[in-house]
Amino acid sequence: MDMIHHFPHMIQECELPERFTFPFCYTPHPLCVEAARLVQEQIAGMDRRWQTELAEGKMFGVLLVRLMRNENLTGSVPVGFLAAFSGNVCGTNLHPYFVPPVYDLLDPQGFFKPEEARISRLNVRIQELMEGEGYRQVVADRDFFFMQTEQEIASFREEMHRKKRFRDEKRAVLAKEESEEAAAALRQLIRESQFLKAELKRKERSREAVLAHLDKQIASVRQEVERLKEERKKRSALLQNEIFEHYVLLNAKGERKNIPQIFAAYSDRTAPAGTGECAAPKLLQYAYLHGLEPLAMAEFWWGKSPISEIRHQGHFYPSCHSKCEPLLTFMMEGLPVEPDPRKMKEGSVLEVVYEDERLMAVVKPPGLLSVPGKGEEPSVYSILRRQHPEFTGPLVVHRLDMATSGLLLIAKDEDMYVRMQRLFESRLIRKRYVAVLDGVPTRQNGRIRLPLCPDVEDRPRQMVSREHGKEAVTDYQVLSVEEGYARIAFWPVTGRTHQLRVHSAHPDGLDTPILGDTLYGSHGHRLYLHAEQIEFIHPVTGRHVVICSFPEF
Repeated sequence: MDMIHHFPHMIQECELPERFTFPFCYTPHPLCVEAARLVQEQIAGMDRRWQTELAEGKMFGVLLVRLMRNENLTGSVPVGFLAAFSGNVCGTNLHPYFVPPVYDLLDPQGFFKPEEARISRLNVRIQELMEGEGYRQVVADRDFFFMQTEQEIASFREEMHRKKRFRDEKRAVLAKEESEEAAAALRQLIRESQFLKAELKRKERSREAVLAHLDKQIASVRQEVERLKEERKKRSALLQNEIFEHYVLLNAKGERKNIPQIFAAYSDRTAPAGTGECAAPKLLQYAYLHGLEPLAMAEFWWGKSPISEIRHQGHFYPSCHSKCEPLLTFMMEGLPVEPDPRKMKEGSVLEVVYEDERLMAVVKPPGLLSVPGKGEEPSVYSILRRQHPEFTGPLVVHRLDMATSGLLLIAKDEDMYVRMQRLFESRLIRKRYVAVLDGVPTRQNGRIRLPLCPDVEDRPRQMVSREHGKEAVTDYQVLSVEEGYARIAFWPVTGRTHQLRVHSAHPDGLDTPILGDTLYGSHGHRLYLHAEQIEFIHPVTGRHVVICSFPEF
């Protein structure tokens, strides 16, 4: 099997993993790191088309494998690795050295290409209708006529008001005269008023008739566009569903399920476009199909970081949640998988660093949720609810990221919870975080303003978006630099999800990720970010309260 690549040096001295990688939070096995280096050497030797496309960035993956043990195999079990890329390169899924896709969408003999061509023709027709000279001219004529007649009618109305004032003055004079001439003049003023009103209505009706004619032409095009869009939508949905049905995935038990079946069993959401095209499912599928035992896996980024996301060339990243989590959860069934290093046991005891009759402050360790998630894993809330059943109300006043450690304020009753929430909403609570950066930023202090919003295709990742993001502001000060790492203090002005992590890693922020940030930087045994200090005026006692918890790093 020419897809299995072997290490050029002896690897007996490197201990093989006992359990398969937990792909959503991991430290790459040394052999995966070496395999990634060999893949990067392979990439460097590719032709110009490859280099041009990869310069824009792509995710690659490596899977450490060995032949399945059997009675006929003697001696040591050979170990090698597989390589894969997400999506396609240079318009095809099939390249030497890299494993094939789970299902080849780009096969010219398959159903996808003809239907894709039909949808493309719909797109072309929609564009032709919306950008055609005839339609654009009608829209321009309608806009011009509307503005022109709007001004003409406005001028006519002003003229009517001027003449009405003149008539009112003349009526006042004529009303004092009792003659046939005066009566005739009054009747003439009435006829003039009636004529002007009728003329205004005529102008308005004429205007509306022309606008209705133009609007009918525009509506006709737009109705056709909407019909084509609806047809495109239906065809796209049917095509996407048919695509997913062709992605039949295996797991270590030998079971088979397609993507709709996997997502239906995993959650109530549907699979997003592109599901099944990531490197990780490709690697496991090839291993199962060819009798290879998966040992460890890692994925790394190569090329430029996307504008909205944060990726660094050569850094390892966890598998995505929106597309890969349901697939890999199924595909890893039957494998001995490492436990999720982020999870803590329900029986954990939280350190209490402040307490009064109404309020408590605890230290959340890294890897513990602040409040319950979708699963049954423990959280600060569940632990405190079990340990302190006498507490009422929502308890947890604010939140920390699962990977972040540090201070959390706990309200013992609902009234205190509401009071503390008001302080947060009014930005009357000052928080200080300390972190270790994986490098040294060029600026020693300042303020970062980068608006943030969720990456809907890869939650819980956040992305910078000038268009859709909410304001996110962070003040910072570098405290010290040692051996190429910077210790830094953060004062978040706003409290967006992953705000400090994104502001650190993004090129328009510090361009230096927090050490151990698996989402936006590189791997480590933990995220080096700690909520160190909280300062506020106690809403009940009026005392100035400063609570501190120093990190273990």
